[in-house]
Amino acid sequence: MRLLPALAIGMLSLPMVVFAADPHSYAQPDQVRVTHLDLDLTIDFPHRQLDGRATLKLDWTNPKASSLVLDTRDLHIESVEAVDASGKATALKYAMAAAEKQLGSKLTIAAPAHPAQVRIVYTTSPQASGLQWLTPAQTADKTQPFMFSQSESIHARSWVPLQDSPAIRFTYDAQVHAPKDVRVVMSAINDARHPLNGDFSFDQPHPIPSYLLAIGAGDIAVKETGPRSAVYAEPSVVGKAAHEFEDTEKMIATAEHLYGPYRWGRYDILVLPPSFPYGGMENPNMTFATPTVLVGDKSLVSLVSHELAHSWSGNLVTAASWRDIWLNEGVTTYVQGRITEALYGKTLADEESLLSARGLEKELATMPANSQKLAPDPRGIGADDSLSDVAYDKGSWLLRTLEQRYGRDTFDHYLKGYFDHFAFRSITTEQMLAYLKPNLIEKYPGKMRWAEVQSWVYGTGVPKNAPLPDSPRFNAIDKERADFLAGTLAADKLDAKGWNTQEWMYFLDRLPDVSPLQKMQQLDAAWHLTGTPNAEIGMRWYSHAIAAGDKAAWTAAAEHMTRIGRMYLTLPLYQAFAKTSDGLVYAKQVYAKAKAGYHPLTQQAVEAVFASAKTAQ
Repeated sequence: MRLLPALAIGMLSLPMVVFAADPHSYAQPDQVRVTHLDLDLTIDFPHRQLDGRATLKLDWTNPKASSLVLDTRDLHIESVEAVDASGKATALKYAMAAAEKQLGSKLTIAAPAHPAQVRIVYTTSPQASGLQWLTPAQTADKTQPFMFSQSESIHARSWVPLQDSPAIRFTYDAQVHAPKDVRVVMSAINDARHPLNGDFSFDQPHPIPSYLLAIGAGDIAVKETGPRSAVYAEPSVVGKAAHEFEDTEKMIATAEHLYGPYRWGRYDILVLPPSFPYGGMENPNMTFATPTVLVGDKSLVSLVSHELAHSWSGNLVTAASWRDIWLNEGVTTYVQGRITEALYGKTLADEESLLSARGLEKELATMPANSQKLAPDPRGIGADDSLSDVAYDKGSWLLRTLEQRYGRDTFDHYLKGYFDHFAFRSITTEQMLAYLKPNLIEKYPGKMRWAEVQSWVYGTGVPKNAPLPDSPRFNAIDKERADFLAGTLAADKLDAKGWNTQEWMYFLDRLPDVSPLQKMQQLDAAWHLTGTPNAEIGMRWYSHAIAAGDKAAWTAAAEHMTRIGRMYLTLPLYQAFAKTSDGLVYAKQVYAKAKAGYHPLTQQAVEAVFASAKTAQ
């Protein structure tokens, strides 16, 4: 894997951006770079496709360049034209290479005259990996079809021909045509009062990477949650979502107090149908969120604080490659904890930090050495595989360590300066370290050795002296779990009546991977975990019940798997079923019924579980 060149540690200023090859993109930004996208889209629900016209404004950085190379996946190209300053269009020759499984098809456009703009007319495939098309029956209200995008990691190329690399940032505007009564939203400023007349305009004036390009369309209602925030969702969901996310404005103000102004204007949330494959996606101005966090008690709203935090770490300052993704997710998870602590108290923030740390410790034991590094050595994996608990939890643990060593006030000042210094840029781990060393480590000597920082970033595992918060409630749960497993405390005597979601998660997370069937049956009889509406608890409970051989829970587990398309909450159940032959047969039956409602990314992940199980047998 070739990366952006490392800076000499100690350099204070950011040099001119120098692009190097991204192993997950065909683009050649050292030759020519897209600086603006003018997008015109027509949403065709019956054919499950977008009819598009993408006009790319170009900066030709190499005077000897002869072509523009773009990323595409399953796009049908109808025409390619050069567009001059007067708007005159001239046809250009182009070649579409054979598709590669991970990267899609390389589109090479001959352009020796270096046009200022190139226009591409195209249509997407019904199987576009970055789009999901839902029938009315697959939505909450079952009245209209629904479509939404998921561009991260490298799926924007399946609905727009572009340079699909996080190192390349561009502004965009869009005109979208849709059936009347359908609302369209994008990762730009959205007008909650826009008439549903089938014609929507969007403008994103801030340069963003391609994975933050997003669109959604369907029967979407709107409810304001503050002067610069609103919830968008299907009509039957929007009220519940607005109540759950009513603290959004407080979250924005809290983050601004810590790390400087919110620079994107508005922060809205689109609650998608349950098939959305992730918990949330930090699309600028419009977070896409899973409905699985709508549990009624705000216990899972840290997802919103996480996606909001990306407005500073990830969207404002972006990892330049998927190898550096911890710069997005690790920093964001740290900021998420600070927002959670400010609004909901230190106890909850500490519990969430402990949950992630204990989960990471368990995960690290199963990972190859290189995957345990925040900045791994070159490795031949797909962009979607770059995300792991290491990026989120080891990354945030490093920042908590820095906070502890330097003090909160000092570290907050440093982090605010970091966001200001790199605002609207994509950077590598090495560029981040080049800023960290003089502005924190050397500025306040004697608090942390540089070798320790390097060990965190380039070393395996987690340093033994990594700080962990103390949680008396978790300590009590550890004792109760041990007593329950030892048979000295009955299931119905657990002091669990007042446990919050995080405490149930902690209790279940630290049960043995395979617990005695009788113990699981006792636990279910006492606390009625089978059928829980809380998806976080349900995922953990069903995984344990399946592993223990409790077939009485299979039907409810199947309902969970069919209702929820979020991979994090569904894949563990498929994996648990796939460990036995009869479980694998049952899981395949469930998948046959659920597949049509899953996002393409979820389908790929489930089918990979089946393939691995078949190989293991």
